[in-house]
Amino acid sequence: MNKADLVGKIAEEVGVPKTKAAEMVDSFVANVKDALKAGEKVTLVGFGTFSVYQRKARTGRNPQTGKKMKIPAKKVPKFTAGSALKDLFKK
Repeated sequence: MNKADLVGKIAEEVGVPKTKAAEMVDSFVANVKDALKAGEKVTLVGFGTFSVYQRKARTGRNPQTGKKMKIPAKKVPKFTAGSALKDLFKK
């Protein structure tokens, strides 16, 4: 499923035009980005949590030359699935 598919399903289920559904999806994404940039977590109970993870500096290898190189520490976004979402995939 891509963004257009998601917008179409939301528009159909909620009964709003696709343009309005697209605005809702864009607003959700923008608000999650803003919260993560501010260092906050975004928790949707039953779905999951968006957070920021601090990746440590490490030594890597250039695949073309084989030469060792330092990879600096950086922050990366992370999503952790909630228990209700995980339960969908249990057998």
